Amino acid sequence: MQTESIRDTYRTASGITVRKLTEHIGAQIEGVDLSRPVPADAIADIKAAWERHGVVIFRGQDLPPPAHRDFSAHFGPLIGHVVNRFNMADCPEVTILSNITNEKGEKIGADRAGMIWHSDMSFLPRPSMGSLLYGVECPPQGADTEFASMFAAYDALPAADRQRLARLRGIHDYPWHYRTYLTHRQPLTPEEEAKTPPVAHPVVRTHPSTGRQALYVGEGLTRTIEGMDDEPGRRMVIELSEFSTQPAFVYRHKWQPGDLVFWDNRSTMHRATEFDNTYRRLMRRTTIQGDAPFYRPAEH
Repeated sequence: MQTESIRDTYRTASGITVRKLTEHIGAQIEGVDLSRPVPADAIADIKAAWERHGVVIFRGQDLPPPAHRDFSAHFGPLIGHVVNRFNMADCPEVTILSNITNEKGEKIGADRAGMIWHSDMSFLPRPSMGSLLYGVECPPQGADTEFASMFAAYDALPAADRQRLARLRGIHDYPWHYRTYLTHRQPLTPEEEAKTPPVAHPVVRTHPSTGRQALYVGEGLTRTIEGMDDEPGRRMVIELSEFSTQPAFVYRHKWQPGDLVFWDNRSTMHRATEFDNTYRRLMRRTTIQGDAPFYRPAEH
């Protein structure tokens, strides 16, 4: 297994402090106010910590939607949700996740979203590179988010399995996901379905910045394996997803209002956890455009 030697807490040249949260994934960043313009050297240090730890957490941030958008845009072009009714009208790069209803009885955002392990927008030819989720109103219990290191999962595989999986591609299918897991919402329109035909991506994905290999399969959005019959293909997806999300590879975030969590969709999966839906929940998310996933064998 590949390991990385790094201090549990370190201070960067720009003055921010990075504190590891678990062995394989997650770090908390302190010493930066995201509501104000962030210097370029601090942005570079945040990006390095994000790519190294997979998930970075900022606590106690006062982040109106424009500030959330502007900070996120330092890391790449922003894209709204495919289902654009969840995007803010006056700040369309920001997506609302919420169980709150408006005066018409309609949910103001995506309700009970992402509760099956997945990587955001893996169903696109160019999936999301990263996502930034901000807590506005958080239930007093439940509604945590779990994150899994797909670097650690790949590293833990036997060498023969790594070689076998490197030849495979997963089928990522949003309309199937919507029909299977989101039956509590109004169906996708034909136009929305047409935007998201199934796509195939490598089961083992090479991170473009670090060169590390990560598994890129999640139960929620990867329907099956290309070239396999549906039943064995689906079984392989679930087995890989369960292997990747064993407790040793997972960080569980307990939300507080003012938290901003920034994760790397190229090297992590995540899921929301259950909560009492009588409590109000309001979150805002931005999503960074990524590149087409690829697999490049490691150089020896």
